[in-house]
Amino acid sequence: MPTKNKRQLSASQQEELLKTLIDRFEKNTARHKGLDWNKILPRLKANPEKLWSLNEMEATGGEPDVVDHDKKTGEYIFYDCSAESPAGRRSYCYDREALDGRKENKPKNNVLDVAAAMGIELLTEEQYCHLQKLGKFDTKTSSWIVTPPAIRKLGGAIFADFRYGQVFVYHNGAESYYAARGFRGFLSV
Repeated sequence: MPTKNKRQLSASQQEELLKTLIDRFEKNTARHKGLDWNKILPRLKANPEKLWSLNEMEATGGEPDVVDHDKKTGEYIFYDCSAESPAGRRSYCYDREALDGRKENKPKNNVLDVAAAMGIELLTEEQYCHLQKLGKFDTKTSSWIVTPPAIRKLGGAIFADFRYGQVFVYHNGAESYYAARGFRGFLSV
């Protein structure tokens, strides 16, 4: 008997997720002006593993929504669009090295491993700033973002939030973790 791909949703799970995504798409038209759901849907249906990743984003509180279309590749880009950093992805340090380096009070996981397990990528600083043009996000929380290798090599990691009407990018030790800091991801379909 063949084993079912664990990165695939059942038909009813797919249907439920697609309903959630289209409802969000229709309620937040300013995030994706000029995009047509009827062109996005076939790409989603043709990529069951990507649907699984979107479901992981949804299940952890990310509220994924389409925010862009790459005309070169034809891919549609989904970002976590929850008002605050996804609740199911908080209290993680930045990466495996930081997690392994903690001697006590270790968080349960790290951002890069969790993102990889979900099949998504962390937002870059540029993507995070793009997200903030689509609404106000992380006004009470913060989100880890991709850290440049030079900063990470020195033990740091960067995160961002939105305060006082603008985006702020800060640094912390990569081993740090906070109840109000999670991470936002993106997925191209």
